[in-house]
Amino acid sequence: MRLIPRTMSTQHPDNAKVPEWSRGEAIEGEDEITEAFLAFSNYNIHEVMWDAEGKDVDTHVIRKLLSRYSEFFKKRQIGKDIYLTYRLPNPRIEGADRKVFAETLESIPNNFDVAEKFYGKNATPVFEVILPFTTESIELIGIAKYYEKVVAGKQDVRLWDELYVRDLVGEIEPKSVEVIPLIEDKDSLMKADEIAGGYARAIKPAYMRVFLARSDPAMNYGMISAVLSAKVALSKLSKLSKSLGIKIFPIIGVGSLPFRGNMNPENYRKVMEEYSGVYTFTIQSAYKYDYPPDLVEKSVEDINNSPVSEPVELDYEVEKSLKSVADKFTLSYQSIIEPLAGVVNQVASMMPRRRARKLHIGLFGYSRSTGKVTLPRAISFTGAFYSIGIPPEVIGMSSLSEMKDADLENVFANYKFLKDDMRRASKFFNWESLDMLKDVWKIDDEVIGKIKKDAEYVENNLGIKIGEDNGYEFKKHRLLSSMFTLSVREGETAEAKRFLYEMAVVRRSLG
Repeated sequence: MRLIPRTMSTQHPDNAKVPEWSRGEAIEGEDEITEAFLAFSNYNIHEVMWDAEGKDVDTHVIRKLLSRYSEFFKKRQIGKDIYLTYRLPNPRIEGADRKVFAETLESIPNNFDVAEKFYGKNATPVFEVILPFTTESIELIGIAKYYEKVVAGKQDVRLWDELYVRDLVGEIEPKSVEVIPLIEDKDSLMKADEIAGGYARAIKPAYMRVFLARSDPAMNYGMISAVLSAKVALSKLSKLSKSLGIKIFPIIGVGSLPFRGNMNPENYRKVMEEYSGVYTFTIQSAYKYDYPPDLVEKSVEDINNSPVSEPVELDYEVEKSLKSVADKFTLSYQSIIEPLAGVVNQVASMMPRRRARKLHIGLFGYSRSTGKVTLPRAISFTGAFYSIGIPPEVIGMSSLSEMKDADLENVFANYKFLKDDMRRASKFFNWESLDMLKDVWKIDDEVIGKIKKDAEYVENNLGIKIGEDNGYEFKKHRLLSSMFTLSVREGETAEAKRFLYEMAVVRRSLG
């Protein structure tokens, strides 16, 4: 079987610093071609995710890579030694991009023709696609069959008499593509085996890759819920692999800050240990551009060469316990996030833009009598909370005091580095922010009291001092967060934006 990538470069715009090769503050267009090449050549990342979800995408990427960097790609064949994988728009959700979905799939045979001419032999540079927001196996089956019957199958359509489509456009290759579910909501993560299993039974692939989100679940349900959901998903996928007799290779989407996964060149080994059984780890933009290049290169090489840890299979009762905790934690977390949505959206609107994206807002998907609230993308959301001095990792933590002892034991047994993640995040907590929330944004005492209760739980039950690290970078960040809030109050928008950028550089990630 082919090499399964250990590292995947993504276009997540979480970098504080702009790479020197970028022609603008937002990476876009031709710079993304350069970025893909550098991911392969400079960092030796195994795979690049080419993103057609939420942004305009260049479907001629293979042609441009092979023509501009021919000497490199003659030595390292795309689709064999290194990989490029499309992330599609989900046609069920992104109605305006349904034709982009079709256009992206239609470009795959053209990529094949270009690569075949370049390599002088059959070469399939793109043969897998990622479907975001997957909630049911039928979505995956539909895309696999759409490609097989509509994109590749049209070669057998008779146009007139003995004239067929293939007589005009040639043979269409590849004949099929593998679809990778990207599972992003809590309920779907908890039934990852059903989603993957339905696809596997219908399509009968030789193997499967399943992509587990970490950022969006954290934003929507809180960090604890996101981690526990991933643990349950990994457990169920491991059991499914054995029952179906096919290999399943999980991917996890992890960002630099603890809330989004704590995956960075200084902490990657703990992340690999935390998510036992994960085969592929995302290397997002902050990882690549906000840390010293030699540290990035060495860490990626280490990940690529590290053995894959055995997945942890949980007893049914433990899975049930972790799901119960995630559900309860979510309620506590959301009760604080909802009234802060206005603050978050205002701060997020001032964050630097690092990637050219179409307008996209994440739906904070639960109903209240006040209706539904909308939130920005997970990166801006995380950056906004850090910037007002309240790392979102802390929010909801006091709900653990209401859990059964057995459930709490399962949390600490299965979230190995909870204290490590919380320790890093807590250094950025600014106690002054609680008063400023009331002063500047008129947040009521009940919400502020809940945040204070969460912080006190971390201190009293985890033994972690909140906001008291006097190391230069943490103290600077806390001071900047106070200055930022004051500048918002005084209407000094330009200064506020400068403080946002300076804080992002300190924490080595926008969010």
